[in-house]
Amino acid sequence: MSRLRIRHTTGYRYERPVVASYNESRMLPSTSDGQFVIYSNLDVRPSTSVNTYDDYWGTKVVSFDVLAPHTELQLTATSLVEVRPRLTGGHELSWEQLEKVAARATQYVEQLGQTRRTRPSADLVASAREMADASETPGAAAAAIARMVGEQIEYMSGVTHVHTLASEAWENRKGVCQDIAHITIGALRSVGIPARYVSGYLHPKREPVIGETIRGESHAWVEWFTGEWNAWDPTNLIDIGDRHVKVGLGRDYNDVPPLRGVYAGAGKSELFVSVEITKES
Repeated sequence: MSRLRIRHTTGYRYERPVVASYNESRMLPSTSDGQFVIYSNLDVRPSTSVNTYDDYWGTKVVSFDVLAPHTELQLTATSLVEVRPRLTGGHELSWEQLEKVAARATQYVEQLGQTRRTRPSADLVASAREMADASETPGAAAAAIARMVGEQIEYMSGVTHVHTLASEAWENRKGVCQDIAHITIGALRSVGIPARYVSGYLHPKREPVIGETIRGESHAWVEWFTGEWNAWDPTNLIDIGDRHVKVGLGRDYNDVPPLRGVYAGAGKSELFVSVEITKES
């Protein structure tokens, strides 16, 4: 068990003053299996009133409008989270059982359909099908497929962007955690295993030093359902542990962006982001 403090600052600088902006953020974690939120707060500048709610997928959303002219929008999310060992080893479904459950429960049906971002290429579908056919259970197949994707994709920043499709990143065998999660999800869904996208944070050091603040980044991993939801980090080829903090869930990245909005005004906008993570105990 460990306690992680996360300070995530993001926002936009505008080329010219904007008249108003309308925004929603997904930057605050919620208490769930494996984590307990001790404290969380979102500071919005310029100051304005906010509305907080859980979206359809269970992610905490803070929505707000800034209705006065401004040249910069800045959000700072600060959270203190106690991360505990995840519960595993639940009931494992057979292929036949999974097919029946996934076909009649909305929460699984919605995580079986491909999105534009996750739709896999034909060769990946063939590889995933081959691994599924060789596995006695969906759980074994999911683990093998996720590891295969993680091993074949080289982590490289700057070669993809936020709108890159899974098929494009798979073709180049390069990308970042968002790409690797999308590829994995697409491969799992192609063989009938419900899978969802998870956004959050990962402390970058394997052995964090208490009290040391490290520059980090937002992170993404996957969960698949084979009797219970199982989480895994295909980018780092590791189980979800006490360095991971979950923030959002969805079908793909489009359901969980940290900040989304529109503004009224002329000129371009520039995004800025910084993440600091501190292990406190």
